[in-house]
Amino acid sequence: MPLSYSDTLSSLEQVAPTALTFTRGIEKEGLRIQPDSQISQQGHQAALGSALTHSSITTDYSEALLEFITPVKGSAAEVLDFLKEAHQYTQANIQDELIWPASMPGVIKDELDVPIAQFGTSNVGQLKHVYRHGLWHRYGRKMQCIAGLHYNYSVSEELWAHLAKANGQTLDKDFVSQGYFGLIRNFRRYSWLLLYLFGASPAIDKSFVQDKEHELEKWDDETFYLPFATSLRMSGLGYQNNAQENLFVCFNGLPTYTKTLKGAMATSVPAYESIGVEKGGVYNQLNTNLLQIENEYYSDVRPKRNSKNGEKPLTALNEHGVEYIEVRCLDLNPFLPLGIDKQQSEFMDLFLAYCLLHPSPELSSAECQEVAENQHNVVLEGRKPGFELKQLGENIALQTWAETLLLDMGKLASRLDDKKQTGGVYQQALTAMMQRVKDVNETPSAKMLNEMKAQGWSFTEFGLNQAKVLVEQHKQPLSSEVAAKWSEESKKSLKKQQDMETEEEPLFAEFLSEYLKAP
Repeated sequence: MPLSYSDTLSSLEQVAPTALTFTRGIEKEGLRIQPDSQISQQGHQAALGSALTHSSITTDYSEALLEFITPVKGSAAEVLDFLKEAHQYTQANIQDELIWPASMPGVIKDELDVPIAQFGTSNVGQLKHVYRHGLWHRYGRKMQCIAGLHYNYSVSEELWAHLAKANGQTLDKDFVSQGYFGLIRNFRRYSWLLLYLFGASPAIDKSFVQDKEHELEKWDDETFYLPFATSLRMSGLGYQNNAQENLFVCFNGLPTYTKTLKGAMATSVPAYESIGVEKGGVYNQLNTNLLQIENEYYSDVRPKRNSKNGEKPLTALNEHGVEYIEVRCLDLNPFLPLGIDKQQSEFMDLFLAYCLLHPSPELSSAECQEVAENQHNVVLEGRKPGFELKQLGENIALQTWAETLLLDMGKLASRLDDKKQTGGVYQQALTAMMQRVKDVNETPSAKMLNEMKAQGWSFTEFGLNQAKVLVEQHKQPLSSEVAAKWSEESKKSLKKQQDMETEEEPLFAEFLSEYLKAP
């Protein structure tokens, strides 16, 4: 039987501070816009390097949707310093364009105003582009403009060794994978708390829901909202997929997880068959399956592994075990230059460590349904006075449950701060989050609506104003040495793409066939 939470915390007294090391990397998206808030129609600037091969600056769905990818770092300060550099270098090379600071886009007059990302003529580049064409035909382009922040998290080998010994088990890839899946199960139980604390998309531009049925309320002639919403990005209006509603992915273990996703990647869908794959050499999608590739599965959290030697991500995961987890439910905070700050990162580390160290029984079908309902309801009404969640079939006030969780995390925060001599950063982060629980007006979603109300702004006016405020911080010049480093990386990435495109390759049809057949 796994150790209790209290026994696990007690056992941490025996470990060296180096064992309590959490590493994190951030993937942060941001839409390039023109000064009038319209989505940029300019291509990915050459000064930023190749979106296909640059390690830190790329694009997501749209040619205008920048994605900044940090290396894995040992502290929140380090990862945010790198992210700041990436923003400063980018801003210096996109002329008068701005980076939209919110998760939900501003005005989109026509869906075709959203340019699909280009990755060049190599087979790998074409694969990425065709995959995005598939997303367009399946879900539309507007949904693909939504930006978020992915938080990649792992713990030290030393801590895994300690936990294995404390629980009387052998340290191997299976133990580590089981531990990460335990973290994921608890994450899903408690992720509603992150949606409440960090949700920052309670309002959207009316163009986003043009010709769509919805139950949003009118803010003004240009904006819809819900008065107690936290994250419409995580609602049915946002980055969700109705075709995947019946796809039940089990998070009770790695074998069932990978088996379910591989099944979805091999199951053809009549609606997608009607779209077709290719006609006259033009590809609409990679295939007609429920998932073209594993990345198409939308979830608030994923187990991950870096694949090597051309392995597909799921194959690498299944063969070598979980290496880290990717949190995908975080909105961009439009009041922050990077969409996240050091205190939020430190709370994320604490929250995820709590999910790891706390006992995590398997999720039953009933609890899975309850988890989904809690998430759905919090994104729409999480700030409503007296709002209640379900906890194993019983009603419980969000505030009550949140305070209980944060108090329980306090034991871990104290242990981490004392052991690592951090100066109390984990307890300080916890105190700040407790304030958001006690006063709903301290949450980013409430602050956003309060600012819009105070200024008489629509959502798009708010977003554009914030973009203009934040750009001044992104315009802070880099040192000549640092700027040269980023410039050299961009040049190397362009050369790497050029080399790929001059290599002899099979026809794309043959390449795609072999790619899809690979295990």
